Amino acid sequence: MEKFADFTGKVCPLDRANVDTDAIIPKQFLKSIERTGFGPNLFDEWRYLDRGEPGQDCTHRPLNPDFVLNDARYAGASILLTRENFGCGSSREHAPWALLDYGFRVILAPSYADIFFNNCFKNGILPIVLDSARIDGLFSQATGPQALEIEVDLLAQTLTPTGSKPIPFDMDPFHKECLHKGLDDIGLTLQHVDTIRAYEARRKAEAPWLFA
Repeated sequence: MEKFADFTGKVCPLDRANVDTDAIIPKQFLKSIERTGFGPNLFDEWRYLDRGEPGQDCTHRPLNPDFVLNDARYAGASILLTRENFGCGSSREHAPWALLDYGFRVILAPSYADIFFNNCFKNGILPIVLDSARIDGLFSQATGPQALEIEVDLLAQTLTPTGSKPIPFDMDPFHKECLHKGLDDIGLTLQHVDTIRAYEARRKAEAPWLFA
């Protein structure tokens, strides 16, 4: 997993509550278990005017001009600003895969569905919880004539909108360390590879018939 480096990114304001994982990446795209290639189909049913299918070339599909991802102000956005209970619905890990493949590294919301929240950390996305008043303020800043940019400092646990004071956010120390070091579940396990190998060698000596 890629290490989370501090950065400054453009904010895309998705002003919807209870966005479920089927809206993030519709069910017909779940046939692949590769972690890449889902970005063009992120929010597919809202983003395009036709129905998307796996393997389809999205470059010439008709865009929904009223959907925020198609607003030129937010082209290249890497921070998603949204409302409460983001990522509800099914537990599909394809949802954070699609967000990451599109380019989002940070999500700002008042609350998340638990499984989606934890899946974000396992895929290198930082889901930040802010109170509703803070979120309202950021929406006011992000929906002006120019896109809002925010500097994100993981270690300091602050985000700083352009021209504003830093906003602190809470974060579990374990999740923080994993993001900072780029450790997913496999990476965490491999930190103990010497211990695992020593155990396997000892078991082979103690019970060789198990490995015949």
